[in-house]
Amino acid sequence: MTSQHALRAIPSEDRAWLLAALADALGDGAPVLPLPPGTEPSDVEALLDAPLPAETALVIRTSGSTGVPKAVALSASSLLASARFTHEALGGPGGWLVTLPSHLISGAQMLVRSVVSGIDPVFLDGHFDPASLVHTAERMSAERRYVSLVPVQFSRLLDLAEQDPDAADTLRRFDAVLVGGQAVSLELRRRAHDLGVALRRSYGMTETSGGCVYDGVEIGDTRVRIRGGEVQLAGSTLALGYVDAPEAIADRFIEECGRDGEMTRWYRTGDAGELLGGMLTVTGRLDRVLVSGGVNVSLDRIEEVAREQRGWESAIALATPHPEWGQRPTLVIETVADAVPFDDVQAAIRDRLGPAAVPEWANEMAEIPRLLGGKPDLIAVEAWVQQLRQSFREIRDAETGSRRTDAHTVHREDHA
Repeated sequence: MTSQHALRAIPSEDRAWLLAALADALGDGAPVLPLPPGTEPSDVEALLDAPLPAETALVIRTSGSTGVPKAVALSASSLLASARFTHEALGGPGGWLVTLPSHLISGAQMLVRSVVSGIDPVFLDGHFDPASLVHTAERMSAERRYVSLVPVQFSRLLDLAEQDPDAADTLRRFDAVLVGGQAVSLELRRRAHDLGVALRRSYGMTETSGGCVYDGVEIGDTRVRIRGGEVQLAGSTLALGYVDAPEAIADRFIEECGRDGEMTRWYRTGDAGELLGGMLTVTGRLDRVLVSGGVNVSLDRIEEVAREQRGWESAIALATPHPEWGQRPTLVIETVADAVPFDDVQAAIRDRLGPAAVPEWANEMAEIPRLLGGKPDLIAVEAWVQQLRQSFREIRDAETGSRRTDAHTVHREDHA
């Protein structure tokens, strides 16, 4: 079946309209498609004309950090279940400081939670700045206060809080600081603990209506299992599927009959993980694995170890071709003045992950390009690295050609 309502495209910067339309959609009104600033009409024409699954309340286009974005259809029941489970896990409804884009599930879910709680959200305006966040948070009046961040934002906020006692007090005033979208390093967790910040690590995605595992433990009726090393999720927060993409639905959403004879719908995340003592540990992406000299190496694990080193918190690991080993990892970081030497980073990676995981190169960027949700734009970073390596090859070839010309000239002169 398809939805009886037409999809409404609403600019995410029109907050009042988006909130009102979202509240209507959650009450069986027309489904909503939040649009990022600057979206061209031609970018969404096909999506607006596509048939939607029945019960669609919200359509979110995924960020596409590693590939082609998909449009995810979410029902009101899934979104409301996610909001209810979150409030139960955090200790009750509260006011949300919206710091993430509302056209992504991370930001949109904060609006859903606000609709459910009846407490107006507070928005952080402009480009993310730790001081602005602290200033905005001081205007919040709700008894319980929440905020959701990505690790790079949280790290910069901790930088400020460690230098400014007033900022630290404001940060401690939050009943929970959700941090997700990427792995939260042990170093970030230690710093948050030292400051007394109520950090909650969130794991989830658009296809699960946002976070559904907090600090490694499922919330609500979420179920987690590992199959073939892959994290798979089930529960009432799962999306209806993808818009006009039946092959992707069949690949990612599967149904299996359990021992009780009941059918369960599972979402294949594509993430690698482990269940230890009933707690989920996500170890990386299954598709972010390179083969170096016949050894499988996880790029996410390399990043995890590198980011524990001072000044390397922004590290991104990429696979690059190698004439002898097939592939070798390389690192890209934002320029930091007091970063530990690359040799120390290589040694730490060798000790933890073995010689095949040791990156041969590290390149610095003034600023790593990021998607609107805060995740690194891996496609843009890879393109930059390829361009940089091509420039090196051209310089090397030019120097080699010059030496050959000089040698040929000397040879002719010697025999004149």
